[in-house]
Parts: sequence; C-alpha cells; structure tokens
Amino acid sequence: MTVAPATVAPATVVAATVTAVCRVSALLPDSGTIGVTAIDKRAVDGPVHVRPLGLRADLQADRKHHGGLDQAVYVYADEDASHFAELLGREVTPGLFGENLRTTGVDVTGAVIGERWAVGETLVLEVTKPRVPCGTFARHLGETRWVKRFFAEGRPGTYLRVVKAGPVEAGDGVSVLSRPSHGVTIGEAFTGLEPDRAEALLAAVDGPDRLRLTDEVRGFAEKALRGRFPA
Repeated sequence: MTVAPATVAPATVVAATVTAVCRVSALLPDSGTIGVTAIDKRAVDGPVHVRPLGLRADLQADRKHHGGLDQAVYVYADEDASHFAELLGREVTPGLFGENLRTTGVDVTGAVIGERWAVGETLVLEVTKPRVPCGTFARHLGETRWVKRFFAEGRPGTYLRVVKAGPVEAGDGVSVLSRPSHGVTIGEAFTGLEPDRAEALLAAVDGPDRLRLTDEVRGFAEKALRGRFPA
C-alpha cells in the first residue's frame, strides 16, 4: 500500500489496535431542534466498510453540525474512556460517546492535526479536529453540566477524514504513517492554542506539510492570534 506522505517530518510508528467498531443502533428522540439524534452508537461484529462520508450503515441526524468529509470517523481511546468511567462511576461502553472507533495504544489527544493513520490492511485516515461537546451529547449522557465537565477533562477524541477507503473491524492494527512537523495536537486545539502554536499551525497550510485545516480549527488559530480562545 502506497500513500503520499502528508509531512516532511519522519513518520512515527505506534503499535495500537481497534478494540471496537460502532455505528448507529437507532435514532432516539431528542429535545433539540432536529427532534432525533443518531448519537446512540453500538459495537458491531465483523468488518465494516469505511467510505469518504463514514462507516457503511451509519448516519447523522444533524448533518449541519455532524458528519461530512472532515468528520467522517470519530475515534475515542479506551484509555480516555477508562478515565471518564472512573470519574463518573459508570461504565463507558464503546459507542457511548457517539464514537465510531475505540482504540487502545494510540494517544488520541496527542495526535497531531494532519497526521495519517493506517488501520487494518487498507484504510487510511487523517486527523482533522477535536470533538466539541454539544447539547445533544449532554442530554444523551444525562450528566449534570456535562459540556463544561467534558471540556475540563481535556480528552475530546478526534475526528478523521478518509484518505483511502477500506474495511475496519475490532482487532485491526493502527499505525501512524506520517506526522506533520508543526506538532500542534488535538488536545491543544481543544483546550486553547497559544499564539505561537496557532502561528505554527497556520504556517503549515502553505508550508512543506501542505496542511488541510477545517474551518473550525482555522478559527481556533485565528482567535488565538487575536488573544482569544475557543469557548
């Protein structure tokens, strides 16, 4: 498998595994403006094909804010789920946070924006942006002041775009194919960029990395340069 690197920096290989593949189980009633939500993801058996807009047979109810090419796949780490399970005193089962993939061995919060992952034999994904919690997420969890608490823990998980389509199933290996030299992580974008880090991120768009930024992440960087941070 040959994939053009998204970086001039040496690739870093990390041994890791997909522990669960999740897609929507049922549309649930929701008091938000759409009236229903597809956040109820559950682990499924066997391989699931991943295309540019996400997992086969998965869907999003609110397509204005969820889904799309830059949010095709949402990944959450077992390590971060265990942190929240201890914090909340309840099991955080695969899919509970609305994620498509659970992983172990990948520092998801420490993933660099624009780095590429090889998953299984064919699938290639590119890290795009942190998950920003919303009211639907809070209503689904039923936890008091959930959005504020989720922000405070700094473990958002990451969205990825699909570089090369392919199947994924529990047990597939994950490795980092390439990592942009700007070094700005999902965690930094989520908790608030320092101006120098925002400059590095924006410079990478026209630099050797040829970084593709989502509008949201670009907005985070531009706000940081004006001395403001995302809420």
